[in-house]
Amino acid sequence: MIDLRTLREEPDVVRASQRARGEDVGVVDRLLSLDAERRSAIAKADNLRAEQKQLGKRIGKASGEEREALLARGKELAAQVKEAEAEQNRASEEFEKLYNVVPNIVHPDVPEGGEDDYVVLKRVGTPREFDFTPKDHLELGEALGAIDTERGAKVSGARFYFLTGVGAQLQLALLNMAAAQAVEKGFQLMIPPVLVRPEIMAGTGFLGAHSSEVYRLADDDLYLVGTSEVSLAGYHADEILDLSNGPLRYAGWSSCFRREAGSYGKDTRGIIRVHQFDKVEMFIFCRPSEAEAEHEKLLAWEEEMLAKIEVPYRVIDTAAGDLGTSAARKYDCEAWIPTQQAYRELTSTSNCTTYQARKLSVRYRDEDGRPQHAATLNGTLATTRWIVAILENHQQPDGSVRVPEAMQPFLGGRTVLTPID
Repeated sequence: MIDLRTLREEPDVVRASQRARGEDVGVVDRLLSLDAERRSAIAKADNLRAEQKQLGKRIGKASGEEREALLARGKELAAQVKEAEAEQNRASEEFEKLYNVVPNIVHPDVPEGGEDDYVVLKRVGTPREFDFTPKDHLELGEALGAIDTERGAKVSGARFYFLTGVGAQLQLALLNMAAAQAVEKGFQLMIPPVLVRPEIMAGTGFLGAHSSEVYRLADDDLYLVGTSEVSLAGYHADEILDLSNGPLRYAGWSSCFRREAGSYGKDTRGIIRVHQFDKVEMFIFCRPSEAEAEHEKLLAWEEEMLAKIEVPYRVIDTAAGDLGTSAARKYDCEAWIPTQQAYRELTSTSNCTTYQARKLSVRYRDEDGRPQHAATLNGTLATTRWIVAILENHQQPDGSVRVPEAMQPFLGGRTVLTPID
């Protein structure tokens, strides 16, 4: 959730953020009105309880008619306190309901607009010119005995698949390479749970506008995560962290699940947009003053991984209307996909400032020993979709695929993947 002081003291900042996201600006005035009602109700209830307490002391010392009068007043006060507390609860519930769905305040440098209004920050590498007609990743994967979407659909339905043989090895090589880099950079490697409680899912901002994307197990009241960001964000919920030695950095390796609601007819071929995939995700807890620098580091580490798979890519600054609820700023790295003649997202990294930590009560102590909310950041280090870019960019005329040099040690020294007979 956003900082309440910002809402009260700098409402125009929140209005500007809402406007940039294409969200309702009027929510700010409704929140301020509800906040005033809530505080007034709290003050009224507190005053009545204080009067009630003082009256109790007087009743103990009174007798006769005075005592009877005080008891009568006490009965009136009890009813007034009950009414005031009901009003306080109503005002607080209305405020919290609205306050909890307001998205994070966007960074002032984030471009305004929607999905197509991103700004390209840089391009790395040049798309390859083929002297043959390139095949798409599914045709290549089927020939290599690496991808089986037909049986995936038979077993589980549309947008499911099997990674088979070298395909499974390729994913393990990719994720092991990402895990090795994460450990080398000082991240603690984690294999987190993929089922989380509602308060953890809500605390990371995935149960608002994005709730249709999330799988829920109703009988158990648990949610399947779409990214290990959720589990890692909840790891320190309701804790006070020791950040005296710098940020806490975790890398989660997990399967991820997304309903892909609203994507009917999009990317139905292959494994670009699927319901289940594996991913290594970086996650950081730090002081708010460190968050922007940590965000740049996450982007640099993502680019380091992309360099290892040797594909052309670009970095974009995502527009405000395309940010997730929790993100104040997000950079995407998009790899060139030859058969689509387009760049497609492989990684994203988000600075969530203190938004998630406020919801999950993750704090640290400042120089004066006072608890303050931490900042959280996340970033993709590798995921199943990377296989698409690797196969298409490194294919050869005979249908074989060259293995990028950095990946070769993770594939037993194999330099080329060849079609099966």
